[in-house]
Amino acid sequence: MTDSKVDVGSQNGAEYVGSTRMSSTGHKDSGSETPERSQDQRLDALAVANQIRAKRAQLKRDLKAGRSKLYQQIAEPPEWLHTAKVIDLMLAVPKIGRVKANKALVQCRISPSKTIGGLSERQRRELVALLTR
Repeated sequence: MTDSKVDVGSQNGAEYVGSTRMSSTGHKDSGSETPERSQDQRLDALAVANQIRAKRAQLKRDLKAGRSKLYQQIAEPPEWLHTAKVIDLMLAVPKIGRVKANKALVQCRISPSKTIGGLSERQRRELVALLTR
C-alpha cells in the first residue's frame, strides 16, 4: 500500500493544503478579508449611523403627526433615507396598518424587504400615485 500524503505548505503566514488557503484557525480562507478599521473610523461610522437613525425616527414621528407626507419622501428621498425599508415608513403613517401596507406593496409589485433607494422608477411612480389618492 502507498501512503497518501497531503502537501501542506506555508506562505506569508497562511497555510495551504493542496491549492486551498487555510486561515490560522484552520478554516478555508476566502481571500477577501475586510480591511481593518481604526478606532477613529469606527467611531465616525457609528456617529453617522446614529445621525441617520435619529433622522429616521424624527421622520416617523412627523409622518405619524401628519407634518410630513410619505409620498413626498418616496418621490424624492434624501440620501439618509435610501436604506430605510418602504414598509417601515408606511407603517408609521396613521390609518395604514400591516394589511393595507402589504396590499399596497403587492399592488405595486414591491417586495416587503425593499428599501426606498432600491425602488425602480416604475415602483416609485406607482407607490406615489397610490399614496396620493
